[in-house]
Amino acid sequence: MKKFWISVLVAGIGITGPGTLARAGLFSSTGAVIAMLADELFIGEAEGHLNGAGTLAIHAQRDPARSCLGDFTSSADAGGSGQLRCSDGMVASFHFQRLSIWRGFGSGSTSRGPLSFAYGLSYLDAGQYLKLPEGKRLWHNGVEVALADR
Repeated sequence: MKKFWISVLVAGIGITGPGTLARAGLFSSTGAVIAMLADELFIGEAEGHLNGAGTLAIHAQRDPARSCLGDFTSSADAGGSGQLRCSDGMVASFHFQRLSIWRGFGSGSTSRGPLSFAYGLSYLDAGQYLKLPEGKRLWHNGVEVALADR
């Protein structure tokens, strides 16, 4: 009888375990995004799933009410692409390359100018992938990433 209940327990874990873990986010990861839209700094997060699909939410560093939401798809071989829609009507298309499964960089175009971004990287590492305004650099002011004079 004891073997029967152990079998039932193991079967129950096998049936319910993976579904519960998937809903808990085991197969996804969230990372920081630093982006330049035209000459303005945007910061936020991207959530990528193991299947290559994901979502993106960023906001203007100077005016957090200006926000953008988007989605993307990616693969290890081809990199990825996506669309971004902003609260002020700006629209962007982008493509990106993975540095690893959770880190990468990309570029694109918006209705107002160029887009460049990095994800999963510190602000120190992200700077090399961004098209920063002339004479500016990324800096951490103790609270968040900001643009500063060189």
